[in-house]
Amino acid sequence: MASPVSARPSETVVHPLQPVYDQGSRVLLLGTMPSPLSREAGYHYGNPRNRFWAVMAALWGEDVPTSIEARRDLCRRRHIALDDVLQSCRIAGASDASIADPVPKDLRPILDAAPIQQVFCTGTTAARLYRRLIEPELGRPCICLPSTSPANARMRLDDLVAAYAPVRAVADGGGAR
Repeated sequence: MASPVSARPSETVVHPLQPVYDQGSRVLLLGTMPSPLSREAGYHYGNPRNRFWAVMAALWGEDVPTSIEARRDLCRRRHIALDDVLQSCRIAGASDASIADPVPKDLRPILDAAPIQQVFCTGTTAARLYRRLIEPELGRPCICLPSTSPANARMRLDDLVAAYAPVRAVADGGGAR
């Protein structure tokens, strides 16, 4: 019997979310493409099982933000910009492995407006696509972080928080490792 994800047909998805950044953003965190739950929620990492917001909160010892406004506020206060690598693609559900026909996002508006010190990609597919489609044009390398997706169940929250420590170092004014 096929799993629900593999049985799901692929569809063309155009990125519907606005990037999150301001003139104080030092870190740019890039996912691949918003999941169906994130698109439905209207905000980045909107799947309640995704651990992204728990990781971000843990890095600074804060409560996990639950509203869109609280998430924006955390990003602003902690100098974090959020966006995704792809502007559009064919994808089955939230399966990065199913991505076809990827079209990269234009990240120049963020990079022109904010003093981004480091680009981080949240997952190996995001990093692979960034390196292939965006880095050659921008000349800015990325650091690959583990995915916070529920599909990455092998990593515990504490492991993810440790892996994301370089985000805090750069966001707080230090350098990346």
